[in-house]
Amino acid sequence: MAAKILILGGTGMTGRLIVRHLLERSDAIITIASRRLEKAQELAADLGRDQPERLLAVRAVAGDAESLKAAMPGHQIVVVASPTTQYTEMVARHALLFGLDYLDIQLGAQKLATLRTLEYEIAKAGRCFITEAGFHPGLPSLLVRYAAEQFDRIETAITACYLSIDKDIPYTDSVDELVEVFRNYQPQIYTHKHWTIPGVFNMKKIAFGGDIGTRDSYSMFFEELHPLPEMYPSLKETGFFMAGGHWFTDWVVYPTAIAALKMAPAARRPIGRYLWWGMRRFQKAPYRTELIVQASGLHAGQPTHFEAAVSHRDAYELTAIPVTAMLLQYLEGMGRRAGLWMMGHIAEPRRLLTDMKRMGVKVRSTTH
Repeated sequence: MAAKILILGGTGMTGRLIVRHLLERSDAIITIASRRLEKAQELAADLGRDQPERLLAVRAVAGDAESLKAAMPGHQIVVVASPTTQYTEMVARHALLFGLDYLDIQLGAQKLATLRTLEYEIAKAGRCFITEAGFHPGLPSLLVRYAAEQFDRIETAITACYLSIDKDIPYTDSVDELVEVFRNYQPQIYTHKHWTIPGVFNMKKIAFGGDIGTRDSYSMFFEELHPLPEMYPSLKETGFFMAGGHWFTDWVVYPTAIAALKMAPAARRPIGRYLWWGMRRFQKAPYRTELIVQASGLHAGQPTHFEAAVSHRDAYELTAIPVTAMLLQYLEGMGRRAGLWMMGHIAEPRRLLTDMKRMGVKVRSTTH
């Protein structure tokens, strides 16, 4: 019997891509949920022309308990693809109430803290909750785990992102979550077997190679990185860095946005539009998103260096495709275990990257 997947925010930029990829790559029955029923119905009709029986449409909103009660029964898992972190507890508790598993593609410290307060209930109910799914967070820790498979002893694993968006990519509500990252910006890296003090910037030159070249890159932090030194005790250095773009964006747009958020945290939307304007106005070619891991260690007794990268021209695709690849593992049973998990920790790295490549992501790796 085919699994039934409920996708909240299914008509959004990322949600609709997840729907399309699942339709192409699985036999799941997909329910598209939106705050506007007609939008969900239009998307279901558009994507489901050849398989109308596999796409359903409902009105369901993360912050509306009655709509969740009506939409959730009969589904195996709810995928939260809407930027609604403030309603995390409501969605999670309804998933537990109706016996659904859960996956979100959201980013937010408060969201993660909320899910952790439910961790005992999730495990007791035998449910599988997957959080921090997508591109970043999601892929940085997975790429480190993939790199670790290439060594007998891994010693360093630096991840870095290059992001240059094309001018035709529209602003969406998901940019609000990017603003939240800046509001709670606490850069931190692991070096010399210790985490640095949160909030202290580190800069590193990252050689992306090819047409990107070497970029000054600035430290960021994702919670998925924190368990890595415990998972790999030989690890001496790890962290995440964001490549700089245009000087005006790096030294004017970002700093003024961070300062504005500290003074007026409620002004998330206008600050988000200001950030998006800066990213679209000043970024230059090559237009794509690329995530890279550069690792070193020992293999067969010899010092070895390993590098892997994933890239796509469309940042929304590079969020939707890893989520779909994770769901494919989940549907097969290999990606389902009771408890609260981050995607980068529960996904099988090699299989995920293989499926991502099949869906149009460029994947490369070198060992020397």
